Amino acid sequence: MILRWIIFIAIYIAIDIYAFQAIRTVIKNQWLYGLYVTLSVAVLGMFIYQISYGAPNRTMNPIRMYTFGFFLVLFLPKIGLTAIMLVEDIIRFFAGVYSKIAGAEDSFHIPSRRKFVSTVALGIAAIPFTSLLIGMIRGKYNYKVLKYALEFDDLPEAFDGYTITQISDVHSGSFDNEEKVAYGIDLINEQQSDVILFTGDLVNNMTAEMDQWKSLFGSLRAQDGVFSVLGNHDYGEYMDWKSPEAKAKNLADLKTLQKDMGWDLLLNEHRTLERDGQQIKLIGVENWGRGFKQAGDLAKASKGLGKTDFKVLMSHDPTHWKEQVKTNDLNYQLTLSGHTHGMQYGIEIPGWIKWSPAKFRYENWAGIYEEFGRYLNVNRGFGFIGYPGRVGIWPEVTVIELKKRGDTA
Repeated sequence: MILRWIIFIAIYIAIDIYAFQAIRTVIKNQWLYGLYVTLSVAVLGMFIYQISYGAPNRTMNPIRMYTFGFFLVLFLPKIGLTAIMLVEDIIRFFAGVYSKIAGAEDSFHIPSRRKFVSTVALGIAAIPFTSLLIGMIRGKYNYKVLKYALEFDDLPEAFDGYTITQISDVHSGSFDNEEKVAYGIDLINEQQSDVILFTGDLVNNMTAEMDQWKSLFGSLRAQDGVFSVLGNHDYGEYMDWKSPEAKAKNLADLKTLQKDMGWDLLLNEHRTLERDGQQIKLIGVENWGRGFKQAGDLAKASKGLGKTDFKVLMSHDPTHWKEQVKTNDLNYQLTLSGHTHGMQYGIEIPGWIKWSPAKFRYENWAGIYEEFGRYLNVNRGFGFIGYPGRVGIWPEVTVIELKKRGDTA
């Protein structure tokens, strides 16, 4: 552990010093230099303290997340600065070599840094600096309602126009503004959907995180009710418990809490939704994810169902759809997932660009996907964790309207 911290600190200082060269080339102000050093040391010290001692049991609380957030705000732009300055230094080095070989210089001499390059580098570095900072101030509660209409050949006629509101990844232990969260809850209820489905990660680790928010989330209402499944964080896997019994009690308490809120938690089981004598099947599996907890049992959850039943599956991790669902012979027409958060950072311009670092980890990371006539929606998440903000990938309330595909013959 100590060796890893030594290596980390050495890399941090090296990048810090290197990035400082761009500032020194453009700006001549000793007070600014002092401020730069003070902030760098303070953020590094707080980061090390919070990771090592700041919160018990690896709990991800707002203080720890804001420390991590400010670390990213200051450090990521410096990495960009360092990359640009390194390219310039390589060019300067070879320019010096060329001058020496060509005989233009009597001795080996590396040209001075160019102020223009440093100015451009600082301008580029300002983009992640500003966006990450604003993302912490405004982005994390910038709720967006995204609406989709999906057509199916085999949707029962009575469910043509049926609406589903999906939310996911609440991460209640991260919230720090009750007024903003209440606005998000009102936004969900305003959709007046037929059913509300929550696809996991209600807490970061502990059921107690929901104490402050229980009444708010218990106020969610839909004609056919509120249904939920568990996500990987809900099992308390990411903290150290005093005993296995304490961990088990935490999970049991979370299940009870959801029942108390009026939610129907599906644990590898299914429910029937009815309209005018016709039915669709709502299936909920426990978490199943590639590289994460695999408690989900699709066969158990679907016991007694047939291929011709219209099915809506709730499964927290979209890798489940890729690995077990989309090619399944039982034909799961619509799967709803979350988990990725879209990495809480990216660029989305509808019809033009959709990018996030999440794409390097997940094939299906945000929005609607379709293969073999089967659909997956990956909700970008209602809350946040780790970095206490969002940039470009906003907190999401999804509204999906089910449509019966008309006869085009």
